[in-house]
Amino acid sequence: MTFLRLLSLLVFALAGSVFSTTTALAQVRASLIAEVEHIQPGQPFYAALRLEHQGHWHTYWVNPGTGLATSIEWELPEGFTAGEIEWPAPTVLRDRQGEIIGNGYEGEVLLPVKITPPENLERGSRVTLHAAADWLMCDEVCIPGGAALELVLRVAQPGADNVRLSGWESQIRKAIAELPKLPDEWQVSAVRSGDTITLTVLPTANAGDVSPVRPQWFFAEDNLVGYDLPQQIAPAPDGRGGYILALTVSPEMREESVERLTGVLLAEDSWLADSSLPGLRIDVPLEKAAAASGSLVGMSSSVSSAGLFATAALAFLGGLILNLMPCVFPVLGIKILGFVNQAGSEKRKVVAHGLVFTLGVLLSFWTLAGVLAVLRAGGEQLGWGFQLQSPQFVFGLAVLLLVFAMNLSGAFEFGLGATGLGAGLQTKSGLSGSFFTGVLATVVATPCSAPFLAPALGAALAMPVSESFLIFTAIAIGLSTPYLLLSIFPKAVGVLPRPGAWMETFKQFMAFPLYATVGYLLWVLAGQASENALLLIFFGLVVIALGLWCYGRLQAPGASAGRARAGLLGGAALLACGLWLGWPQAPAPTEVVWEPWSEELVAKYQREGRPIYLDFTARWCATCQTNKKLVFSSGEVLKTFADKNVAALKADWTSKDPKITAALAKYQKSAIPFNLVYLPGEPSPRELPSLLTPGIVLEALKRGGH
Repeated sequence: MTFLRLLSLLVFALAGSVFSTTTALAQVRASLIAEVEHIQPGQPFYAALRLEHQGHWHTYWVNPGTGLATSIEWELPEGFTAGEIEWPAPTVLRDRQGEIIGNGYEGEVLLPVKITPPENLERGSRVTLHAAADWLMCDEVCIPGGAALELVLRVAQPGADNVRLSGWESQIRKAIAELPKLPDEWQVSAVRSGDTITLTVLPTANAGDVSPVRPQWFFAEDNLVGYDLPQQIAPAPDGRGGYILALTVSPEMREESVERLTGVLLAEDSWLADSSLPGLRIDVPLEKAAAASGSLVGMSSSVSSAGLFATAALAFLGGLILNLMPCVFPVLGIKILGFVNQAGSEKRKVVAHGLVFTLGVLLSFWTLAGVLAVLRAGGEQLGWGFQLQSPQFVFGLAVLLLVFAMNLSGAFEFGLGATGLGAGLQTKSGLSGSFFTGVLATVVATPCSAPFLAPALGAALAMPVSESFLIFTAIAIGLSTPYLLLSIFPKAVGVLPRPGAWMETFKQFMAFPLYATVGYLLWVLAGQASENALLLIFFGLVVIALGLWCYGRLQAPGASAGRARAGLLGGAALLACGLWLGWPQAPAPTEVVWEPWSEELVAKYQREGRPIYLDFTARWCATCQTNKKLVFSSGEVLKTFADKNVAALKADWTSKDPKITAALAKYQKSAIPFNLVYLPGEPSPRELPSLLTPGIVLEALKRGGH
């Protein structure tokens, strides 16, 4: 997520109270409260920072995921001590699009802190506790928040044996009772295998009936588990109400050796029958497992207890429903066209095409199962659709589907008939078309998880190899069954409409689901590639489309041999150029890392004595993109940025931003590109010209003796 900070500190209004000071902000209201009004010397009590969030706003837990955790700096009378914040169980924070953005709190939350007064307090006196609270509050933007708070308390009079409770006592005691802990009713253990941690949560013998309990999410205190990575939850195989979770290690911790798993496991309701424990405290040794244990060890045991036959049935049903998934249906629409086009022909050929299509699906799924088995044996932790984690694979699939879509739109013909791939079903080469359609159906099916398919896949990825192949076979048969039945029963083919002029319209209509799938793949790439790489991917696809169009125009019926040859060569050259231009490259280790601009960040780096390169830019600014491509493709510029530890800041003006507009106006600018270089020891930044070269940037960074 992007952090937008205010240009100046907010002014906090303080309102006095006998027991607490409250600060009201538009987004979060903060107050300092205590469970007591009168305290006893040497007797600890609880105070709490109370945060009231407006709708959609949130603050962060001790491990925020993204953002900053709330903090409290105490200024206490002599002899008083304050403990750390005792954090309640957090919730999964999501943006308005449903994406996970961190760990934290919404609504109202109390953050308790134990305060211990000294033994030598004067009876009947008053004491004032001061606290400076800081937090980051976020909705669609993030704003630093803070409050200077105070709490006035009285020391119990001589002869008073007990403290006097406050009006907040019940709420604070309830918050403390609900703090995460591990009660006697539960036992936990954790095993790490590669990049996966298997967390087992089981009821103890005296737990009673805990069947309604179900884990919701695990929050790691030390970022060992990726806060936004998938977590798989399955019932424990013993049937006593326990659970097994497969947790993914965060990328930055994969090389770290961590001995304990610490955090909070949130329940959908409560871990105790009285609904008093939403979060289970996890602090257990992290044991090492054999490399071959796989990423879903517990899930495998659970599924095996349910029976291999039931799992295979789920796999078959899931494969059958895959035909209706949006990532499969467009490709299978091509196959439907093939059956329609050949309706009424020799029945033996119809059956042959159905069998060959099924064989293509089977061999593809067996190949995928074999590859997964080999990679798992080598210690890789893989999930269904893992190939979509590769930008190169996603781009290649987008190119393939773009080719099919333009063929269906009539931009060119493959030469096997108007229906494109697999359309020559009455010819000998049509069998290979049916086989390849089955292969393609498998390729685009793997990213989908239809209903009933997900649990079967979870089992297959953890089962022994032989059982895993059986599950993949069931999925393949389910996927190909409709077409196999259509070919085996000729009467079903006979009721299909006869070929005619309507087919061209239908063929062109079927291109649009393919275009939609290409759009989806580009959306996937947008999350994997940098801005510049994504722009090149778009241009590459345009060049590929141009090559296909040129090929189609010059290969039109009646074209001369020379023109046809020119179309073939020109189309191939443009196709190669588009692939070269758009092919995703791994980022270079010396690539500049850009940070979102803010005035506070500029001031921070100036205090640290770092040079700063500030780029006012926007995606719609072609000159800006050209400048970056030209300047930062220079190895000398990249080396200079690394050697001088230059902070690269980007003020992105793609969307309207009044702060960026104001910053530009300060330099009498109303347009971009605009670039500044801040050098240590120089009070004002140096302005660079609109058109940049590596030499201009290097010269600006060399000035001032740096």
